[in-house]
Amino acid sequence: SNSSANCWSHLHPMNMFSSYNVKFYHSKALTSPYPGSHVERSHVPEDKVGWLTEWKDYNPVEYTAKSVLAGPSWADPQINDKGFSPKFNERDGEVERKSLNGLYVVENGRPRNPAGRTGLTGRGLLGRWGPNHAADPVVTRWKRDGSGNKVAHPVTGKNILQFVAIKRRDCGEWAIPGGMVDPGEKISATLRREFEEEALNSLQKSPEEKAELQKQLQKLFSQEHFVVYRGYVDDPRNTDNAWMETEAVNYHDETGETMDNLPLEAGDDAGAVKWVDISEKLELYASHSYFIKLVTEKWGAHWSEDPEPECHE
Repeated sequence: SNSSANCWSHLHPMNMFSSYNVKFYHSKALTSPYPGSHVERSHVPEDKVGWLTEWKDYNPVEYTAKSVLAGPSWADPQINDKGFSPKFNERDGEVERKSLNGLYVVENGRPRNPAGRTGLTGRGLLGRWGPNHAADPVVTRWKRDGSGNKVAHPVTGKNILQFVAIKRRDCGEWAIPGGMVDPGEKISATLRREFEEEALNSLQKSPEEKAELQKQLQKLFSQEHFVVYRGYVDDPRNTDNAWMETEAVNYHDETGETMDNLPLEAGDDAGAVKWVDISEKLELYASHSYFIKLVTEKWGAHWSEDPEPECHE
């Protein structure tokens, strides 16, 4: 709900875990049915989400999707499979099993979701036991009129920021064009690759076109950037043993010249792509509205027509 999103910004994202107020960031991970299935999570009352609360009768449903059990390259084997001995809480070969939120508990050989119970064990749709790392590039520019002047919001007088949004094919929601970090890949490479594939359709381009895209993007992605958020994401795919974490990074095109030369074109997992005016009215996937709000605060851009409401616990 919007009220909790407003209150979120008062919790510094790095410290969200030090305040044991789980309801702030653990709601989508409790929804049923589980995405892409008819599986219902067992119900977890709000006061029993945290692992510190004893709950002897907790009886979660076990579910791992067939697509994961089929053993694709991006997925781990099952915990008790022969020859599989993952090194949790550390870099395990090419796979990063460290969490951005510090150490997590491993119980009976399975990692435990640091944000609490979800009513579902196994991995659901997620490939890795423990943290599944993603990267979300937030590419922004100022909204400008026909003469190239910045456009201010009529009520707040603050300039309006725009970001590149994609419409997700899987759920139809607008989102930041992000994706999963490949084994051994640096986050900076993931951010750039995902933006190219989803917002510029680079996979369908000729080698010449691709080289031109790369040249333009180099300008944008090599300049100073701002890490918006690093850590756990309240995602509908999360389970007790597997969860999403992301690094959201803002690349801001101050003059707008770089992005003017790049034609947006939906590709890969995107159904559509466009520049979207930023305001609190945006309905976005997962925690993306929160990331976008932090970006507007960073640039002093327009967000809300209402004065900030007081936070009530």
